[in-house]
Amino acid sequence: MKTIIATPSAPVAIGPYSQAIQVGNMLFTSGQIPIDPATSQFVPGGIKEQTLQVFVNLQAVLSEAGFSFENIVKTTVFLADMSLFGPMNEVYASQFKGAYPARSAVAVKELPKGALVEIEVVAVK
Repeated sequence: MKTIIATPSAPVAIGPYSQAIQVGNMLFTSGQIPIDPATSQFVPGGIKEQTLQVFVNLQAVLSEAGFSFENIVKTTVFLADMSLFGPMNEVYASQFKGAYPARSAVAVKELPKGALVEIEVVAVK
């Protein structure tokens, strides 16, 4: 049985999808982009600020389902340009303690609303 996870502490879905779906002890998030849910706008700044906001949004979704960053086993990072990898990676690394989750990172042609970064995660309790 799947449970839809939704929280006003993360940006509302901008299409026909859920912020996350929980199935048993697993949580699958949709990709989060750097929108501040309080303003519905991108956070000011560049890739570092955008990456940090993505993690704030992911934390809100994870928390709503009773998960934390320690439960993340896999991430997928989508970048608007691979030249952003280094600064994104600095912020990414600061978000985890101990073992890092498995990860894929790819550059794509473009991201929703012109974001520089989008991240989705899979978490397991």
